[in-house]
Amino acid sequence: MTERRAILSGSPFEEQIGYARAVVDGDWVHVSGTTGYDYATMTISDDVVEQAEQCLRNIGAALAEAGCGFEDVVRVRYLLPERADFEPCWPVLRGCFGEVRPAATMMVCGLADPRMRIEIEVYARRPA
Repeated sequence: MTERRAILSGSPFEEQIGYARAVVDGDWVHVSGTTGYDYATMTISDDVVEQAEQCLRNIGAALAEAGCGFEDVVRVRYLLPERADFEPCWPVLRGCFGEVRPAATMMVCGLADPRMRIEIEVYARRPA
């Protein structure tokens, strides 16, 4: 039977909405759309680049708990309410994904809270 387990970040949204930060399903790790909230302080920066950095810290923690890292990411989705906010984030995103080169999509859409300026979702494959 394939291993399936949920990884929780401690975000109150996980309990309120009913989801996990990530789900490990065998070799695959599915990380939920992750915003720039600092879950230790339940704060979010107004700056989109700082939000992107926090998104990646949150994602990195979930990947580590799943037994993998950014080098194992095969797919990334970027969701932003404002198209113009994407390019300022490129250096931060390239820092995590520039060598890995996962398949990627950027979508312009509304997010759950107007303070959220970027949300990032990834799929990774754990090393054998």
